[in-house]
Amino acid sequence: MFRALYDWTLRLANHRHAVRSLAIVSFCESSFFPVPPDVVLVPVILQHRTRAYRIAAICTIASVLGGMLGYAIGYFLFDTVGKWVIDLYGLQKSAADFQKKFAEYGAVIILLKGLTPIPFKLVTIASGLAKFNFALFVITATITRAFRFFLIAFLLKRYGQPVQDFIEKRLTIIGIAVVVAVVGGFAAVSLL
Repeated sequence: MFRALYDWTLRLANHRHAVRSLAIVSFCESSFFPVPPDVVLVPVILQHRTRAYRIAAICTIASVLGGMLGYAIGYFLFDTVGKWVIDLYGLQKSAADFQKKFAEYGAVIILLKGLTPIPFKLVTIASGLAKFNFALFVITATITRAFRFFLIAFLLKRYGQPVQDFIEKRLTIIGIAVVVAVVGGFAAVSLL
């Protein structure tokens, strides 16, 4: 199962619209889409290592723009779209807790949660819902997403072939780990 998915992502990574597809995934993940952009970012960088930092920059910009949409959903549309997204992922309790915590620790929450497998869309929607300072939201979201994506770009640019060999040799284990991380991120949020 993971081999077919991995081969598909490598084919996508070689497509002429690969970076555009990555930008779309990154944008959508920051506001409503469940799949983290890393799933597309890693194969795209592995196929285009010389452009690793450019790809990370595009992923970062798209993620922050998607985060702005998530913020707007929380700020303006929480009773309709925002509530639907939160309910879809079963994160009602977490969203309420996040809103309370934002009053005191907003910038720290954005910085830390943007690096973890915890869904970034929850952070962006909760930021808008809490009416967190928009400029500070954009700055902290940019810092945390850039750090995450540029770290991945650096590691793959520097150690790309050994990383690719490692992934291909242990594809099933890595696939299971990614699924566990995504599900674990949602579970962790619901337990917070």
